[in-house]
Order: sequence, then C-alpha cells, then structure tokens
Amino acid sequence: MRWCRVVISCLACMVLLVAAGCGSTDTRTVITVWSWEPSMSTVARNFEKSNPDIRVVVKSTSGYENLNTAIQNGYGLPDVVQLEYYALPQYAVSGQLLDITSRVSGMKSFYTPGTWSSVTLNHEVYGLPMDSGPMAFFYNKSVFEQAGIDASAIKTWDEYYQAAKKLKSIGVYIAADAGDASFFNAMVWLSGGQPFHTSDDGKTVTVNLTSDAGTRTFAKFWQKMIDEGLVDTSVKTWSDDWKKALGDGTVASVFAGAWMPSLLLADVPGTAGLWRVTTMPTKDGSTANSENGGSALAVLRSTRKPDAAYRFVEYICHNRQGIATRVAGGAFPADTATLGSSAFLGKTTVTDSRGLEIPYFGGQEFNRVLSQAADDVSVRYQYLPFEVYARGDFRSTVGTAYQWSKAKIAFDEASSDSSDGSSSTASNPGKKVTLMDGVALWEKDLVEYGTNQGFTMR
Repeated sequence: MRWCRVVISCLACMVLLVAAGCGSTDTRTVITVWSWEPSMSTVARNFEKSNPDIRVVVKSTSGYENLNTAIQNGYGLPDVVQLEYYALPQYAVSGQLLDITSRVSGMKSFYTPGTWSSVTLNHEVYGLPMDSGPMAFFYNKSVFEQAGIDASAIKTWDEYYQAAKKLKSIGVYIAADAGDASFFNAMVWLSGGQPFHTSDDGKTVTVNLTSDAGTRTFAKFWQKMIDEGLVDTSVKTWSDDWKKALGDGTVASVFAGAWMPSLLLADVPGTAGLWRVTTMPTKDGSTANSENGGSALAVLRSTRKPDAAYRFVEYICHNRQGIATRVAGGAFPADTATLGSSAFLGKTTVTDSRGLEIPYFGGQEFNRVLSQAADDVSVRYQYLPFEVYARGDFRSTVGTAYQWSKAKIAFDEASSDSSDGSSSTASNPGKKVTLMDGVALWEKDLVEYGTNQGFTMR
C-alpha cells in the first residue's frame, strides 16, 4: 500500500503543477494582422522575438470582401491590414485608417517617391510602404530573336508596335490583354494621365477620363494594337490559358510590376533562362514610369492597441531585418537603401518554392533594371477614393471593347471557314465598341456611384 500512496502523492503533485501551469496568464498584447504576404508569418515570429510583450496573430486574406464585411458589421476587424496602394485611399477617406503622420517624421526619404506618395493623402500618412510594383517590360528573348528583334532596344511605342507586327508574322502575339483594370490604369499613368482627383478634404472628386490626355493617348495606341490583331484579347491575365501561352511562346512578353519575377518562375517554370527584363517603352521614349501593384501596411482606426499595431507596421516596413526577410522571400522592396544595395542589384537568380536559386533571366542582373524603374515612377497620379469599386466596374464598361474584339475575331474566322463550304456559327458582333466607348461608360458609372456615396462629383 505504501507504493500506492507514493503514486497517489506523485499524481497529486502533477495535478497541482498542471493546474498551476493552466492558471498562468499570457499578459502579452495580442494584435491581429490580415495579409496575403507569403513571408508574413515568418516575419511576425521574428518580430515577437524582438518584442516579447506582443503576440501577433496572422490571418491570410486576399481581396477586400472580408474587410468590407467586418467594417459593415462593426466587429471581427484586424488591428493591422495589408492594402494595395490603389485601395488605400478608399479606406483612408472613409475614416477607417489611423493617421500615423506624427509617428513617421523624417521617413519620407527612406522610401521611393512613388510608394511614399501612395500612402499620403492631403499631407497626412495612412500607412507605410511595404513593397512596390514599378512597371517593367518582361519578354521572352528567344521568341523575339526568332523574329529578328532585339527587345532590349525597344524604347518607344512605335518600336513596340513594329516589333508586334514582326512577331505576328511568325504567329506570335506580343501581349495578351482581355481587359485588366490594373494594367489599363498603370498605362494611363505611364502616359502622364491624371483622370482622377480628390480634393484635400476628400469630399470632392473629379473624374475626367474621356477628356484626359493620357487616357486618350494610351487608348488610341492600344486600340490600334487591338484592331490589327497584335494583342490576344481572348486570354485573361493569370488564367491557365495565359500561363500556357507564355510557356509555349505564343505570347512573347508582359508589361507588369516588379513583383513579376517570382510569379513568372511559379507560373511558367519551363521557360527559365529564356526571359529578360528591360525598362518600359513610352510614347516618346522618355524614362517616365508608373506603378502597377504594390502595397502598404496600415493600422485600422478601430484598434484598441494602436501603439502595438504601429510597432509591428514599423518593424515590417522600416526595420532592416523585417525588410530583408521579406525581400529574401521574393518581395520587391519599397525602400531606397535595399534598392541600391550591391547584394540586391547583383542578384541573378530567383528563389523557387523549394529554396533553389534559378537563373530565370539567363544570368541577367534583373534587379538593376527594376530598381531604375522604381526611381523613374511619376508621383502625380491619383487613385479614386472608391478605387476598389472602380476596378470591379471596369470589366462591364471598358471591358465591352475587349469582348467586342473577341467576338469580331470569332466572326471573321467563322466567315473565313464558311467560304470554304463549312457552316458559320459565330454571331455578327454588330457595331464596333471602342476602348473610348467603354471609357465613356466607365466615367458615367463612376460619377453616378460617387454621387450615391455622398461625394461631390465633377
């Protein structure tokens, strides 16, 4: 029985120890972060090591539907949220984001001009730049050479147009575009367009798409490319068909943000070594550039832990260790120091999901091109304070021009087949719908929507 009493005594001690352990409380401040950044969980754990008084809960999100629902319901909101630059004004103007201007004195020169302007509204700062997406010209060098073209020498839109005609002669499209709002806006920005303007108080919005010079300039050029069949309007960007077309060389290039290298490797791994990158061609060959994508971290005004939330944002976006961890995971930096570092500029490989270094761009020091692209970004473009809605509406307005083009191609092909004795099944697309026709519809919708949302529209 003595051994039984010993066992019971030991068990009792264990129960007390477990109870004591269970009774201990975690006194750390808990903040919730919503982000789609692949390295966010890793960076959050590193942050906790340096900030043991804070625990970070990371929730992987994409899009803005969940955030909008949480805002509408008034509960379940995160403390920190990742927002694309185009979306940030919408949440800032509607009063959802914490003004952090007083906390970021002296930080402006830390970031590239384009990214800093994207988090600043009416001289007030509503987030810190996390990454960036300066536009660049990614191309399959092998395919261009088959058509006798040195793509790195293309500096103007006319040179791009001439290259597209040569590629078409060997059965290749220079690009694919089935109606992508982010691409369209980036190209308007590249063209010097300023179709949107919001007053300093955020209450008056000007939408000037139909008469904006930059919008008309790009639409005219791209309409010419579409009309001559130089752009594949049947393949939607990021679709499986698009990835296949890039992989088999039937689409030879992409205008995209500097985040593209890791996505090319992931989506078109079989063409590693064939691709290169150069600066964007412009109408007159100037070095002007624009952003396509990129995001910031912002603190929601509803948070009850603003200090802890901001400390996390500062670590991710301003701390050297936080930035280095994200860049190693494939992010394109927004800070000038990283963009100018020899290690970053001299990189010739892209890291794949297995951690292997792949010379995707054939040994080219591609970050030198992308870093220069970031320096060339103009800061005059403004997003709408309801840009998230605007981009969703693009498909049903401007997108009709792409849909007409696709239908016209199908009709012409069917008509050609029927001349050989086969039956034609494609419907006549009817009166031509141009990009500017679609832009006019888009402008009308945006003015109506803004008015309904309580903005003074001009």
